[in-house]
Amino acid sequence: MTVITSFAEKRQEKQLCYERKMLRELSLEKLRAKVLEHFTPFYQMYRIFPSTVEEGCIDLAIEAYLLGAHYSRFGYYGESVDSVRRRCAQEEKYLIDTLFDFLCFWGNIDDDLLGQSLYYACEQYIVGWWTEGFERGKKRRRLKLH
Repeated sequence: MTVITSFAEKRQEKQLCYERKMLRELSLEKLRAKVLEHFTPFYQMYRIFPSTVEEGCIDLAIEAYLLGAHYSRFGYYGESVDSVRRRCAQEEKYLIDTLFDFLCFWGNIDDDLLGQSLYYACEQYIVGWWTEGFERGKKRRRLKLH
């Protein structure tokens, strides 16, 4: 007898397979370097960057990377990067806000000026990882590796 699977299960399995393939191209050293590059100035009161904060930033970077890779199919079919980013603006804003809230909580940041600059750093960080995922996903589609 054959096993009956639903369309949703098959789609989820295919998405997980694609995400695993995309994550093979990502290095942990690069993720850590980007976290330190973007957020070390906000945590100068600590002698080292808190590992909890680093792990949270890496998790959200991976989510942004996979979001960009997921939307890369629109870029492959000729849509511009700006219009594709507008398509996923809500998800991107959610990631930015989540990262900002996470960093404010762990860094005890209450200052408005510091909070505003931290928000812009979070925005640059998430957009940078989204763009990298988008470009790598588009490249994989061009090479027929998806």
